[in-house]
Amino acid sequence: MKPLFKNYNFGFNKNEKKVIVNFCKQAINQMSGNEKFQPDIRAFNSIIEKLNSSTETVKFTKDEKIRLVHQIKQNRDYLQKQIKTSWFFKKWLYRSLLTQYESLLSNHFDE
Repeated sequence: MKPLFKNYNFGFNKNEKKVIVNFCKQAINQMSGNEKFQPDIRAFNSIIEKLNSSTETVKFTKDEKIRLVHQIKQNRDYLQKQIKTSWFFKKWLYRSLLTQYESLLSNHFDE
């Protein structure tokens, strides 16, 4: 049975917060030129503000969580494809990012 209400409170550690903030900033930079991405940009800016606050627990809205998880999964899939075709140094860089994304997804966003 599915729960009626979902919990959007997350307790990220310092490293996870840093990874998500950097990810959101990168996503905003990539989307900033296109008007159709304005809802995504607003959501990512809101996520950055919440993560930069001094609170231990971060409460996302449903929309913020969905957009963040979707983008992280897209990046994870892209990195997996890149690792298969890259040379050693690039593989090494991508693998560390991939590990961080997979850790975030499995620790906080697994459903």
